[in-house]
Amino acid sequence: MQKKALLLFSVFVVAVCGLVYELLAGTLSSYLLGDSVTHFSLVIGVFLSSMGLGAWLSKFVRQELLRAFVAVEIWVGLVGGLSALALFAAFAYTTTYLPALFGLGGLIGCLIGFEIPLLIRILAEEGVLRVTVSDVLAADYVGALAASLLFPTLLVPHLGMMKTSFLFGLMNVAVAYATLRVFKDRIPRRKPLTALCIASSLLLGTGFVSSEWTSRRLEAARYEDDVIYSRQTRYQKIVLTRWRDDVRLFLDGNLQFCSVDEHRYHESLVHPAMSLAKPERILVLGGGDGMVLREALKYASLREALLVDLDPGMTRLFSSNPMLTRLNGDSLLDPRVRVVNQDAMAYLQDDEGFYDAVFMDLPDPNSLSLGKLYTTAFFRLAARRLSRNGILVTQASSPFYSREAFWCVVNTVKEAMPGADVKPYHALVPSFGEWGFVMASRSPMPVARMEFKVPLRFLNTETARAMFVFPEDLGPLPSPVNRLDDQALVRLYEKGWEKWNY
Repeated sequence: MQKKALLLFSVFVVAVCGLVYELLAGTLSSYLLGDSVTHFSLVIGVFLSSMGLGAWLSKFVRQELLRAFVAVEIWVGLVGGLSALALFAAFAYTTTYLPALFGLGGLIGCLIGFEIPLLIRILAEEGVLRVTVSDVLAADYVGALAASLLFPTLLVPHLGMMKTSFLFGLMNVAVAYATLRVFKDRIPRRKPLTALCIASSLLLGTGFVSSEWTSRRLEAARYEDDVIYSRQTRYQKIVLTRWRDDVRLFLDGNLQFCSVDEHRYHESLVHPAMSLAKPERILVLGGGDGMVLREALKYASLREALLVDLDPGMTRLFSSNPMLTRLNGDSLLDPRVRVVNQDAMAYLQDDEGFYDAVFMDLPDPNSLSLGKLYTTAFFRLAARRLSRNGILVTQASSPFYSREAFWCVVNTVKEAMPGADVKPYHALVPSFGEWGFVMASRSPMPVARMEFKVPLRFLNTETARAMFVFPEDLGPLPSPVNRLDDQALVRLYEKGWEKWNY
């Protein structure tokens, strides 16, 4: 009974570790390359097909099944445990990331596919095949459930991807060692396998202990400037770099701002609407760095500001780090500000408040999960929260680098707010290039009358009015509307940026 319990527990561990390795590969690829749907789909496809290959190959093992299982388990632990390190290194130092991704995924999948049939055959020797198959599949499915729950809630937020990889590699090796001990009378030539277990444990344990140092070295190779902060939250990877006086924020590898010129972006996003609406109550969607709030709080008319940002790790960082609070002027701690950490779409669905201005400072639509925040459904939800003369403003990517995507956002806002006054505009932000915004209201917005009576570093009356004029090479293009069931915007965004990403 003890031996059968160990083998069934081994099935559980195999399932947990296998799915964790698969999730790590998909998450890492989304973080490093973007486009989560494509990379998750490819990783899952390669992994599952390789499991089939491994299951087919296992039939050629006709004797010493336990010895074969132990050997395979050790190799799963080694390859899977080192997989995150190998993928980070491939991305940082080589141009062969995708071959490394699919090669590792295929090898891990093949090894795991090899294990399950072996375990079924070993357990079948202990009892009825019908019961054995049921027990193995039940343990396998429960293991998969455990991995899917642990990965986003505990492993990634608290350990990070590299430590998680090493930890689960150690678990595979521990199962191999326990099997050697419990079945010592049925496994010949145990000394080489025992030595391999010990060596693998030392290697993976060293990797686990030194993973933070290793991660910093790999990130330093990836980013041009010194990495001064790096943390994987439940929702995203936050990295801050610094070179001289320039502090840069990266979320999942994508640049969000440079401190030397972020004022151009945030002033352009905030002040046209603030000068026209003179709002008392505003809603900021995204903007967890507090920069939008910093600009909005310059207006004496503002009595209440609500910020909705998904990631509490982001808002905590920018409300507590002295260097960052100097950048945002302690805006997140202002008594007029209330912070809610929730998905923006979910919040809008339940919100019953009304706002004189809604500012959308959200990441670019480079994946379906972000593209939903630029759909007709999302803009309608936001528009319903506007007061009678309220103004909606969103950043809309670059009308130069992704021209079709920019005008897709414009046309989507028009579709979502029929009859509204919709005004696209643009500004030069050196770190990003020419950047686009869209402003919309059910009431006319006389932009020619804009006046700024608060201290600004970039905008003045003349430059602000000029932002609403588009040269020929940035001007309107026909484009589809972005909808939840067909996110054309994500495709257009990728198409536009593809030719600029060398």
